[in-house]
Amino acid sequence: MPVRRPTAVAVALAALVVPLAACAGPATGAAPSGGTTTTTTSTFRPVTVDNCGTTVTVTSPPQRVVTIKSTPTEMMLALGLGSRIVGEAYQDGPVPAPWAAAAASIPVLSDKIPGQESVLALSPDLVYAGWESNVSAKGGVGDRSALAARGIATYVSPSACKEAAYQPDPLTFDDVFAEISQVGDLFGVPDRAAALVAQQKAALAAITPVSGVRAFWWSSGEGTPYAGAGIGAPEMIMRAAGVTNVLASVHDTWTSAGWEDIVKADPDVLVLVDASWNTYDAKVKALESNPALSQLTAVKEKHFVRLPFASTEAGVRNVEAAASLAQQVRALGLGG
Repeated sequence: MPVRRPTAVAVALAALVVPLAACAGPATGAAPSGGTTTTTTSTFRPVTVDNCGTTVTVTSPPQRVVTIKSTPTEMMLALGLGSRIVGEAYQDGPVPAPWAAAAASIPVLSDKIPGQESVLALSPDLVYAGWESNVSAKGGVGDRSALAARGIATYVSPSACKEAAYQPDPLTFDDVFAEISQVGDLFGVPDRAAALVAQQKAALAAITPVSGVRAFWWSSGEGTPYAGAGIGAPEMIMRAAGVTNVLASVHDTWTSAGWEDIVKADPDVLVLVDASWNTYDAKVKALESNPALSQLTAVKEKHFVRLPFASTEAGVRNVEAAASLAQQVRALGLGG
């Protein structure tokens, strides 16, 4: 699903993405563009992981993968595994420029959750999902055990696990890096994963946090905003940028927020997530046209930060999002 063209800040931050892809695997044949890869099946050892409570065993590196949501697709592209994606669905926006060429050749199954028939027709050996609901009997492409019975493994981004025993609480960058390492093991490219983690850690350490800035994170929703709460990716990104989340005390990943509470909090900055179904421009218009919300300090001062939706769910673009957040806040003249 298309989103807005990158801002000048986003273009500048592309430098963070380029080295991540470029370092994804010189020793194992990774292509920086996410294209052709070299599979080392002769040295691969079976991998078993406990994934959101489901035991997943991979006896050979998956070669035919269906990705659902942007985060799995971008994870594979960052690891130089784009040629193994036989179909993608429910993408939240365009991939960054360094991966665009590889992404262009990936068949799109659906803008939303694909039908099970279309997935089965591709004969995948693995479905890599961004949300647990993507691989469920109701609202997904099928129950995980039923897919396993057909010889199709499933893997869900661990940050999206919902049961208390598996949900990161709170989500940290170490959790994101652990997923990169685990995916590298599952696909037989641990060296690429290690290089990517090292690059991301260096980029994260290079961020100079702002200080003294309070923000409200508006992900989606119109009448009632769906907002970043205290234990998920938005909180993790804001913490890395040095920004204080006005909803940090809410023990959830995202939450439905009341505008009256946001008016009372009167944050310094509004982080407006740009999604095709609820754009940055639409959010700004709603804020400026509402009698109460237009009186927020951040609205009157136009203290808006824009982040693309695909960078705001746990994945390989979170470091980029944190750096962009800090940079945009400073560009507003805030945060030191």
